[in-house]
Amino acid sequence: MAISWEMKSEAAHSFESARICSKVIKMIGLMIEASPLKIPIGSRLSIFANNGGQVISVECVGFTDQRMLLMPYGETDGVSPGDRVEYVSSSQMIWVGEGLLGRVIDGEGHCIDGPTPYLGEQISIYSKAPSPMARKNEKIQFTTGIRAWDTFNTMGKGQRMGIFAGTGVGKSVLLGMIARESSADVNVLALVGERGHEVKEFIEGVLGEAGMKKTVLVVATSDQTPLMRIRAAFVAKAIAEYFARKGKDVLYMMDSVTRMAMAMRELGLSIGEPPTAKGYPPSVFATMPRLLERAGMFDVGSITSIITVLLEGDDLQDPIGDAVRGILDGHIVLSRDLANRGHYPAIDVPESISRWMSDIVNQEWINMAVMGRKALSDYRQAEDLINVGAYVHGSNPDIDSAIRCRPALNAFLKQGVSEVAKAHELMNELKRIFKIEGQK
Repeated sequence: MAISWEMKSEAAHSFESARICSKVIKMIGLMIEASPLKIPIGSRLSIFANNGGQVISVECVGFTDQRMLLMPYGETDGVSPGDRVEYVSSSQMIWVGEGLLGRVIDGEGHCIDGPTPYLGEQISIYSKAPSPMARKNEKIQFTTGIRAWDTFNTMGKGQRMGIFAGTGVGKSVLLGMIARESSADVNVLALVGERGHEVKEFIEGVLGEAGMKKTVLVVATSDQTPLMRIRAAFVAKAIAEYFARKGKDVLYMMDSVTRMAMAMRELGLSIGEPPTAKGYPPSVFATMPRLLERAGMFDVGSITSIITVLLEGDDLQDPIGDAVRGILDGHIVLSRDLANRGHYPAIDVPESISRWMSDIVNQEWINMAVMGRKALSDYRQAEDLINVGAYVHGSNPDIDSAIRCRPALNAFLKQGVSEVAKAHELMNELKRIFKIEGQK
């Protein structure tokens, strides 16, 4: 509901009488300094710029030298020293409901693809992770619909997996395929720091109508403020928690945690935090677990997480990639070399792992997956010799076997964007590959 200036004026008078008002002192970049109020960090405030002609929403992100540090949610045009700052709320709440399915919302929880539907419940976007004792120690398979993933890196409901890759290797397309074909009841997807034109392309060209029907898309594009890019990830997680409490199996996806970390770096350096690895302040590495730990299998519902990690220079030892890999329960590595060969999805099977797989599938499945991994690794080790014709057939039985089954195994690992992999057929297909190999 739109709030009129008269209503704002009445609220302002009320706040002033309660002495919950401040004034802008100075602004450097996006950081606004104001006279201090006795409010907690994370509180929401409003700045009345140009003598009240424009209302700008901000959040308190720190205190220093008897001043309050504020970060805007949007544009700061018109802010000047002396503008009135009013306290709004110390809690960060958004409206949620079934009406969010199939909709696109921003980092403040507002629908940007049309009128906001009726939503009957408010929840906090910064809730705490569940207690370790509140999680169910039960491993149930979660299918992604991706052959290379479900066969060699089987994951379970409530598991947290990362997709690690450089730019342009197919992360977003892979997320769209999973959103359409996975076993989740509801998808909640946060697009953090994406280019503006890619959002609609992703909805229409990747997700499609079928995927969008069961998806809530939370978007904060690269041109938005750091605070909005950070909030988008937490808003999406809060929505996932709402649907999980309704008994749904929810798939939470974020593309990408690296861009969220970059936004946190901008924010942290603006308020004077000391930089550490690659300029990331300590708060980045403290915040990521608080977001990623809010997933799992619960007594009612589940939240399974798939997080993309954008590797700078395709370096797996990138500080953000290294930190996230230590938090998650497995990782999928996308190879630029495979992508350059036209092999999609470009999943590097030997480099990828699911830590829950041995608790989910039977021993026969594990044995077959090990055979496939070994064949891929053996061929990779001898690939240079094979390509130059220096390898002599019969020198190594394992390499001979890898060479024979490689065409069929590669065909198995490739998958078209609109192709659906059926979990119950995977083992039979893999058995046929190695049976054919064994008969030659």
